[in-house]
Amino acid sequence: MKRVFLIVLDSFGIGEMEDAASYGDVDVNTIRSVAASPFFHVPNMRELGLFDIQGVTVGKPMGPGKHKASVARVREASKGKDTTIGHWEIAGVYSPKPLPVYPQGFPEEVLEPFRQQTGRGVLCNKPYSGTEVIRDYGEEHLRTGDLIVYTSADSVFQIAAHEEVVPVEQLYRYCQAARQILQGKHSVGRVIARPFTGEAGAFERTPRRHDFSMEPPGVTMLDQLKEAGKDVIAVGKIKDIFAGKGITESVSTSGNEEGIRRTMEYLGRDFEGLCFVNLVDFDMLYGHRRDVDGYARALSHFDEKLPEILGKMRQDDLLMITADHGCDPAYGATTDHTREYTPFLMYEKEYGRHFIPENLGTLDTFAKIGATVLQYFGIAPDFGNMAPAGVFTDRGGTPT
Repeated sequence: MKRVFLIVLDSFGIGEMEDAASYGDVDVNTIRSVAASPFFHVPNMRELGLFDIQGVTVGKPMGPGKHKASVARVREASKGKDTTIGHWEIAGVYSPKPLPVYPQGFPEEVLEPFRQQTGRGVLCNKPYSGTEVIRDYGEEHLRTGDLIVYTSADSVFQIAAHEEVVPVEQLYRYCQAARQILQGKHSVGRVIARPFTGEAGAFERTPRRHDFSMEPPGVTMLDQLKEAGKDVIAVGKIKDIFAGKGITESVSTSGNEEGIRRTMEYLGRDFEGLCFVNLVDFDMLYGHRRDVDGYARALSHFDEKLPEILGKMRQDDLLMITADHGCDPAYGATTDHTREYTPFLMYEKEYGRHFIPENLGTLDTFAKIGATVLQYFGIAPDFGNMAPAGVFTDRGGTPT
């Protein structure tokens, strides 16, 4: 019974790509910044080969033939540096242009039909921190019933509302209305419901966030796995990113701790297929907030949990660890994501059963990861205009 556990450490970039400056990113390197923190301690990822990856200049490498995982640096082929485009490419969809962003807020051609369909006014309408926007606009929202609409450096349309003013299910309906409006040139990656509770001066976001995403515009590895009768289990915001397409089972999470716990639960269950996990706190809590020490602590915590994850793996399990973009917490020019290479580590419990751990250099697209997952199950990738081969094929044949 073959199982793949694909864990995305959201925003864990490992150095700027050649075209980073065209995205406004100069000398960005998430791993380098985090490694400077005294709280950075990842001995288990080191043993897998994190510091042996091409271009990684921090940490002490294990050396050729000594790391326990096959490792690679991965280049993003798509034009973008956001969560949606990164995950889509991992699963085999190439995006030839970035999703739209709104540094000046949304135009009236978006807001006017939104007001008409919801019957409510709009507050804020500019890029904002999610915790600060409810602090600054929450009282006015309570007084008027107007919706707090804001964005970020990502391609997102976010709606914050107090649960006593707008019940959560109603907020979800407002998001669905926005999703229908945001089409064509305004096709943002995600419309996000951001419910909150509390009183002025003590507002708190609740865990009932929900993302309403565009469907991937092409066939993904998730679709192909599901079509082949395999399980496709989504942990965290994976279901939202893919608008539920190709998913057979899902569970939402409140953050890294629950994401790791849910992953361990699935390690103890019988299934055949993919468990696709997103650990969001690296990006949401630490990258965007430019919290170097917080990011380092979160990575160290994940590393502490790795022995338990590895210990629960079975004979025909593969563990893959990667990221979807960078978000350098020491970069002061913006609080945006950063255009970076990402890591790829692939480990199996029984050494040499399906591959010999080696350094694969640099892979030319995130889609090599999805292709490798499919190759493990003997499925030929059908990624439209992309034709990546899995790393097993590259190294002389599909695994047995």
